[in-house]
This record gives sequence, structure tokens and C-alpha cells, in this order.
Amino acid sequence: MQNSTPSIGFVSLGCPKNLVDSERILTELRTDGYNIVPSYENVDLVIVNTCGFIDSAVQESLEAIGEALEENGRVIVTGCLGAKEDQIREVHPKVLEVSGPHSYETVMAQVHKYVPKPTHSPYTSLVPKQGVKLTPKHYAYLKISEGCDHRCTFCIIPSMRGDLESRSITQVLDEAKRLAEAGVKELLVVSQDTSAYSMDLKRQEGGVKTAFWNGMPIKNDLMTLCKRLGKLGIWVRLHYVYPYPHVDDLIPLMADGTLLPYLDIPLQHASPKILKAMKRPGSIDRTLERIKQWREICPDLTLRSTFIVGFPGETEEDFQLLLGFLKEAQLDRVGCFKFSPVEGAPATEMADQVPEDVKEERFHRFMQLQQEISANRLKQKIGKTLDILVDEIDEEGIIGRSKADAPEVDGLVYVDNLSGINVKVGDVIKVTITNSDEYDLWGSC
Repeated sequence: MQNSTPSIGFVSLGCPKNLVDSERILTELRTDGYNIVPSYENVDLVIVNTCGFIDSAVQESLEAIGEALEENGRVIVTGCLGAKEDQIREVHPKVLEVSGPHSYETVMAQVHKYVPKPTHSPYTSLVPKQGVKLTPKHYAYLKISEGCDHRCTFCIIPSMRGDLESRSITQVLDEAKRLAEAGVKELLVVSQDTSAYSMDLKRQEGGVKTAFWNGMPIKNDLMTLCKRLGKLGIWVRLHYVYPYPHVDDLIPLMADGTLLPYLDIPLQHASPKILKAMKRPGSIDRTLERIKQWREICPDLTLRSTFIVGFPGETEEDFQLLLGFLKEAQLDRVGCFKFSPVEGAPATEMADQVPEDVKEERFHRFMQLQQEISANRLKQKIGKTLDILVDEIDEEGIIGRSKADAPEVDGLVYVDNLSGINVKVGDVIKVTITNSDEYDLWGSC
């Protein structure tokens, strides 16, 4: 059905990096004058931005495409799974078009093909200066690069998103400044490999070592980017930081308040044999030594990591090394995944695949140990007064997050507003912690 102002339905799946791609496409759609509708009904076209990282994500994406086809019939597919067009068309041959990740221009050209742009002037006034955001107004993801140069054997991201391609520091800082001016109180810096930012630019012939921002020359590197972001006067949180040696240089910025004292480093395992099979770096003894040094420099540092259990060839001895690492490292926040075969990932074809029941059993042992560690870490915060960013206010009180808590993946702080202070979403308030469990905190203000 063609309305006077055409409408586009939009479905966004997957990780924060995919969310940023969705926001970019939505901004372009709004700029061109299309209405954006969060449903399939009474829209002229549906765009599904897919995830294809693991089999469960592929299945979710295929189901979302199928639902969109059933409910509407006119569907464009983009995103990570779009890099495997044959796989999509085998299941859903009626999709109109398929494109891979960060294919903004291609997606817009496809939309124009099936739903011509409104003939009147673009509705630029309807697009906020910071663009269209899918997150709440008080926090936003800031993607600083695409792709990855690593070839981890469990991962197919490079085949989907290509090698590392950093955005220029001026582009990133301009976007960050617009977001801050629009009222964003927390920036979550994301990429496939945040600590590799700008390395690709330096490798290029005559590599870009200096850029100009606000009329001043600045270095085009991660340290400069972090320092500049830290001057915006809002929370800056780093995600997906590969443990290069220069990560050590970021810890003083966390100690002095330039960055949030929070480091998300996906370590994946602790067994040297398994790390080698994964093509991951890692001397675990050195990692433990660095963690100790980081905490000496920044005592309030929160460490988040993710691990994979049941990787091909993982023995009970390898798993015990992982549990031993957890006990010694005392990480604050940990995610665990059972190894999932992914078409195209070398690990899928490796010998000595671990049976599903063994993966499941190791997953539960892992999580039980980490829950005990997390509970003990959080218990140490009882009696302390923390800064809390307010995410939600309901009849029972305030729900927010501390500097140790990233949205979606970490815990929450539940607050009784005993003093009756006037609070709104996006405010940062002082909260005295009174209770805790394995994941969350409770307190009052």
C-alpha cells in the first residue's frame, strides 16, 4: 500500500555494532522523508538487519525474515547474515534484495528502487542533529571502526565485515560531540577490536598520523581519542578491548576519571593449548600480572570478560585451568558461551569436538564459580556511596547503573528514593549501597 508519505518497517537484530548500522540506515531513511514504523502492517517495505555470528543468531535472523515475509511480503535483508545471500535465498527465495553489513548506500538504493523517495523536500527537520538512535536518549553506542584483522578460529566476522577499517578521529569526535550536545550522558565505545583503532590507518602508505579537529592538530590514535572523549564531561565506557600491550596506557585515564574505570576484554580461555587452537594471544601468567598492575593503578577498576567452554579439543585439564584462572583473576563481570559450530569457521571442522552434554555441564560449573566470585565482589560495595546513572523510574523507585555496569550485559542498581529528591532519567545521583546479590545492587538516596 503506497501512502502519501511512504512507511518503512525496520527490524534490528544482533550486537551493539549492528545497532549502530541500524541507526545509520534509519537516519538516512528519515532524512529522505520516509516514516519509520516498528511493525510489518501498513508499511510499504520491511528492512531486516540481520546477525550471523553463531548458529542461534542465524536461526533468529531467518525466522525474523520469514515473519516479515509472511506479514508484509516486501522484504529487504542486510547485515552480517546478508554476506551469505545463498543461505538466505535457499530458505526465503522471495526476499527482494540482500546486502552485507554496513552497506548503507546499497540499502538506500534498494529502498529507492521499491519505494521511491517522497517528491517533496526531505524532512530534515524531523531528524535530530545526533541522528536517529535506537537506544534511550541518555546513552549511545559510538562505533569507531569496522571489521577485524584477527583470524580467531571460532569467528567469521572478518569474512562478513572485512578487515579492520577505522573511522577518522575527526568523524568519531564530531559524532561524539553531537551526541553529548543532544543530551547523551554515556558513550559506549564499540568495534570488533577497539584497541586496534587507527592501526590500519598507520599501515597505509604515508599513514595518517595527524588529523585536525576544532582547528588543532591531533594524533590519530586510541589514546588521543580517549583523552578527547573524556573532555566531553560524560561517561565514556570501552568495550571489546583486545589485550594489546598499549591497553596498559589506558588505565591511568580510568584512574583520573577521563574514562570510566571499566575494561571489557574478551579473553576467551585460559588454557595455552586452547588459546593456540583459537588463534588467540595469551600468556595467562602475564594476563594475571597485568590485571594485578591495573588494579594497583586503578583500585576501582571493573573488569568484564567473556569465555568459551567446550571448544574443540578442550579436556577436563584445560577446563580446570580456566576455573583456576577465574579464581585467581577475580573478574567482576563474566559472560560464558558454549562453543557453537558456525559455518565457515575453522573450529567447526576441527577434530575432537566436545559433546553437547559435556559443554552443558562445564558451562554450569563455570557459571556457578563465577556467580560466587561476582557475589563476593559486589558485597564489597555495601556501605559505599556510588554515582548511579538513572535508566528508569517506576512506582517502586529508581533503576540505574553504576560505573561498573554497562547496559544490557551487566547488573542494575535498584534505588529507594527515601529523601524524595526530584530525579529524571539520565540524571547521575549519589546512592548508598545497602544490599547485593550475584549481579545487582540495592541502595537508597
